[in-house]
Amino acid sequence: MKLSKHTLISFLLLIVIAAIYRAIPGRPWGFAPQFAMAIFGGAILKDKKMAFILPIFSLLVSDCLYQVLYSFGLTEIRGFYGGQVENYLLFASLTVVGFYINAKNIPSIIKGSLASPSIFFILSNLFVWIGNGGFQRGKTVTGFIQTYIDGIPFYVNSVLATMVFSTLLFGGHHLMSTWVAKGELQRAK
Repeated sequence: MKLSKHTLISFLLLIVIAAIYRAIPGRPWGFAPQFAMAIFGGAILKDKKMAFILPIFSLLVSDCLYQVLYSFGLTEIRGFYGGQVENYLLFASLTVVGFYINAKNIPSIIKGSLASPSIFFILSNLFVWIGNGGFQRGKTVTGFIQTYIDGIPFYVNSVLATMVFSTLLFGGHHLMSTWVAKGELQRAK
């Protein structure tokens, strides 16, 4: 599927705006649009390669911004870090959730918006625990549980963010589709 010039520009703007938003200092942990972008791309884009590229490219741009800010001492967050490849693969895998979303069905969007950060929370915290990331919790049952407890604030914010940004993306898409369809009907008359 070839994207129209307007669609391509819209997605490029979405990537840049989401990347800049994610790199804003002081933003609540986990409150970012990338989960919503992943499921939106998976649900809307017929070209599945583009659906995977949308959130990954946004992450890469924001991580580059983080690195620049870190280099100038404006943030303590590094843009490039250990486990980054795994993190990107996890984000890309969330696009698959979008494949199962009916973009015209609100309960389907809500389910996808809950599933996406939940899957990420479960898998990313498992990888953090296995790889001695985060607070380097011990390789015990207590350490395993503590790793998940450590991630709860991120999880809560990511669920809220996914709901908010999914509403904006899917709602905006619906409004634009309706507006375009009405315009085409009027031109046909």
